[in-house]
Amino acid sequence: MAVDLSMPVLVVDDYKTMIRIIRNLLKQLGFSDVDDAADGTEALGKMRERKYGLVISDWNMEPMTGYELLKEVRTDDGLARTPFIMVTAESKTENVIAAKKAGVNNYIVKPFNAATLKSKIDAVFGE
Repeated sequence: MAVDLSMPVLVVDDYKTMIRIIRNLLKQLGFSDVDDAADGTEALGKMRERKYGLVISDWNMEPMTGYELLKEVRTDDGLARTPFIMVTAESKTENVIAAKKAGVNNYIVKPFNAATLKSKIDAVFGE
């Protein structure tokens, strides 16, 4: 199944610079519809208003972390199937295991480039 470059993508990060970096990488990969949220609470609100084809979320945010957002998304019948990629600065094994158990589709460790992002997105969509 090819990745649909027209699908809306939600980037969740409390760091504006990181949102800009991920947004630019997504644009390089051909995605045109990129939305963003500053934390898990805002992201959840947006996800309940609009269907996103992919969520790329930072792990460390306040007040709702990316991990908490992931758990909320997976328990919400309307959102549970949304592909979810977690971004983190730490590659702690226990974090990766916790995220996998919570239902994350893929995991990216910062820093990363467009090629890494593309390979992670392709893996999520079975390319």
